[in-house]
Amino acid sequence: MTDDLAARPPLDSRRLADGAPDFDVEVVPEAASTNAILADRAREGAAEGLVVVAEHQTAGRGRLDRTWETPARAALTFSVLLRPTVVVAEWPWLPLLTGLAVSAAVTAAGVEAGLKWPNDVLVDDLKVAGILLERVETPTGAAAVVGIGLNVSTTADELPVDTATSLALATGGTFDRTELLVGLLGQLRQQYDAWQAAGSTVLRPAYEAACVTVGRDVRVDLPGGRTLTGRATGVDDAGRLVVAGADGETTVGAGDVIHVRALDQ
Repeated sequence: MTDDLAARPPLDSRRLADGAPDFDVEVVPEAASTNAILADRAREGAAEGLVVVAEHQTAGRGRLDRTWETPARAALTFSVLLRPTVVVAEWPWLPLLTGLAVSAAVTAAGVEAGLKWPNDVLVDDLKVAGILLERVETPTGAAAVVGIGLNVSTTADELPVDTATSLALATGGTFDRTELLVGLLGQLRQQYDAWQAAGSTVLRPAYEAACVTVGRDVRVDLPGGRTLTGRATGVDDAGRLVVAGADGETTVGAGDVIHVRALDQ
């Protein structure tokens, strides 16, 4: 971890309040997990739109209970509280639409990004952002805690795996994290509102267009050592990946998959 925090300025709470008026953004210096903080706040009755951002996250969680630490001020690590009014059957689209929002925000910042199904954001086929959604039962109904981690100025030495990258590594440039967060929350609001209004009808074609998994030959690792290979042809109305293999088309959900890998990687 770099000791030179001067090169990594803190987030500007005033600019966040002005730039993201639809959200209540709280910045904390350090947290083990922003998802854990926000889940507790949801159970206490917090309203939709609360965002908790950690300048330094020490024990974040990903899919399959993977953990990681983000260097201080090197990334955007935050969680958003949402209280969807759509039917629960539509909820699997939440992580996908979040990935679409992050990808769009990164692209708007000048870095071409794509989506690896279901919600990893890639730059040059390397992971620059990850998403973890958790459903939380609260006194006023179920809520969604959406955790997002975007590597901004993270160096190669600070990355946990060689399949990851950061915006700085991909471009050699510098990025204003406050501006990035404002843009990302704006994109999330846009995609979330469209989904609430029209379900997957409007999101599906946009997601498929941004998803770099679609159109590639893939290997899908499933529980129990099983594998599925074939061409990823799209996603269905439930956000499941459609794979055309030797035995015809098969759909797989994010919760049923251990790993998806393009065969040309």
